Amino acid sequence: MGRAGLVLAQVLAVALFAVLGARLWYLQVPMADHYRDLAVANHHQRLVVPATRGQILDAAGRPLVSNRTELVVSADYHEIMGMRDGGEKVLTDLSETLDVPVEELRQRMRLCGPEVERPCWPGSPYQPVTLAEDIDPAIALQIMESSDDYPGITAQAHAVREYPNGAEAGQILGYLQPVTQEELEAREELRTQFTGIDQVGRDGLEAIYDSELRGTAGQRTFGVNNHGEVMDVIADRPPRAGMHIITHLDTRVQKIAEEALASGMKAARPRYKADSGAAIVLDVRTGGIVAMASLPTYDPGIWQGGIDQETFDELLSAEAGEPLLSRAVQGQYPPGSTFKVSSLSAAVENGYSLRSTYACPGSVNLAGQNYANYAGGGHGTISLHQAIVVSCNTIFYNFGYQLWVKDGGLEPEGEPKEAMSEMARGYGFGAPTGIDLPYETGGRIPDREWKRTFWEETRENNCRRGEEGYPEVAKTNPSHASYLKRLAYEQCVEGFQWRAGEAVNFSIGQGDVLVSPLQLVRAYAAIANGGTLYEPRVARALVSADGEVVREIEPVVAGKVPVKDETIRYLQDALEEVTKSGTGRGAFADFPQDKVSIAGKTGSADAQNRQVSSWFVSYAPADDPQFAVVVFVSQGGTGGTTSAPIARKIYDGIYGFGEGDAAEPALPDGRPRAELPTVRPDGSIDPLDR
Repeated sequence: MGRAGLVLAQVLAVALFAVLGARLWYLQVPMADHYRDLAVANHHQRLVVPATRGQILDAAGRPLVSNRTELVVSADYHEIMGMRDGGEKVLTDLSETLDVPVEELRQRMRLCGPEVERPCWPGSPYQPVTLAEDIDPAIALQIMESSDDYPGITAQAHAVREYPNGAEAGQILGYLQPVTQEELEAREELRTQFTGIDQVGRDGLEAIYDSELRGTAGQRTFGVNNHGEVMDVIADRPPRAGMHIITHLDTRVQKIAEEALASGMKAARPRYKADSGAAIVLDVRTGGIVAMASLPTYDPGIWQGGIDQETFDELLSAEAGEPLLSRAVQGQYPPGSTFKVSSLSAAVENGYSLRSTYACPGSVNLAGQNYANYAGGGHGTISLHQAIVVSCNTIFYNFGYQLWVKDGGLEPEGEPKEAMSEMARGYGFGAPTGIDLPYETGGRIPDREWKRTFWEETRENNCRRGEEGYPEVAKTNPSHASYLKRLAYEQCVEGFQWRAGEAVNFSIGQGDVLVSPLQLVRAYAAIANGGTLYEPRVARALVSADGEVVREIEPVVAGKVPVKDETIRYLQDALEEVTKSGTGRGAFADFPQDKVSIAGKTGSADAQNRQVSSWFVSYAPADDPQFAVVVFVSQGGTGGTTSAPIARKIYDGIYGFGEGDAAEPALPDGRPRAELPTVRPDGSIDPLDR
């Protein structure tokens, strides 16, 4: 090699060393942090630590929903399904260890779907599938120590929900179920903190306040060697427990309401079907729900670990009364005469005097149709005060008809005033109340616009049925089929018209008017408190696990009833007289009204092909209102004979006017609780009632 070649080789060598040095500098200085993180990641394992879910407490601090720990056996869905035999051997071995039929374990391993009967797994396939709950510690230890014999199977302690009062308030509280894959994809806070065993609230307070109850998961970082063995704990961020919810509910009043409703429905049978019902106790000053009963009901504890198909079907079946449905919040029914407070207000605000008297005959003929009082008799010429006390239908029929005529009848000119409908909406009917529970219904307040919309939606079907002539009915009842045919034709051609009969029936809460028990009790609470409509609330405060009051849930004013103060006072006086000399006097004949005066209104609502349904809505004490109480019994008879006695039992329990246990007042000072119970720093509860 010549001198030139040697020099070139030396230059190349120096250049290579320079490039190598630069690369080493780049890796060791600018990229040092990056590679350090990679190295650490290769020797670390991170574990998400679930947070303890907050409790749900009543107004005195008594637990409505608490937590307990149990040992649970779970399976890794993908590992089991990926085995050559589909997990048959491990499930068979596990069946013998748990003393559980292998077929039940196979069923629990299936993913739920439209065509899959329960039991099945309702959660995500990426989280452990629960196979057995509340197992013996010795069996759990055997599974953990013999992991090679049970591949894909784990046994560990889980926190589960406990419902100490069973079915009481079940529809209010809700329940938990495993997180679904759809929920993981839709909810970022679930995805980022997913522990593999998470559950989410389904229905009730568990669903509405799921994020607050859930808390924040922790994270523990372990140092591991190249064999995966844990060497030390590198970092530990503990979980933050979920907040407790303190509610307006009082377990004693809730128990009284549920027992009174159940016994009252039983007493109505067998004369009436009395197939379902609701009772609500509302704080008139805040809108707080002190008690809310709905029958039939269910125990939310049945969801723990999954339920079988028979139980699931029963929860949804009409034969069992659809116990998942809260009649108090989701039920919609004609309100009957309880609606007259709204109709009276509409009449007075549109020119009819509170100081005048009005004829109350046994029946009236309006637009060619005869309309009678409920009991058939008349009461002569009476005041509007007395019209409420004796529940005179004919006075209100006239109001409904005359206001309909004032609007132009069948052919209104310009924009009709719709006084009755507008006043009903002013009382909060026809729209959800805004309660902090899911799936609330809005009821229905019909008017001309609603009628036209309904006609457009049903016209095609009415025309078709009219042309067919109802052949299935004609086989057994030709005259009725002929009537239905004429009716269908009428609805087909001119069913958009708001007729006199609809306006007349509207005035007494019949026809197409529908309200929920919650809407009705809120309206009467507004009369009691001077006209303020509140958004009802079950939850009263959110308290951290160590006792700090994070947020008190303040009352929310939804609006004011659009009537004069004079009208409110007039209604208050009339409603107070109902239980003394009117339609509610039978239920309260021997009630100590000198101590606690009850103001209220009975209602008896008819619906096609159904027995009459029973209403009583009230508040007390009349001179210093604290509680509003509504009772509804579907197909339960008249308001005075069924619902008013149920409300009487509720008041007996609240004030201690009953016998035996009912002689001890549920609320010692006769008022909703003003102070919050104390959550101590260690997480224990200091209840107001020991």
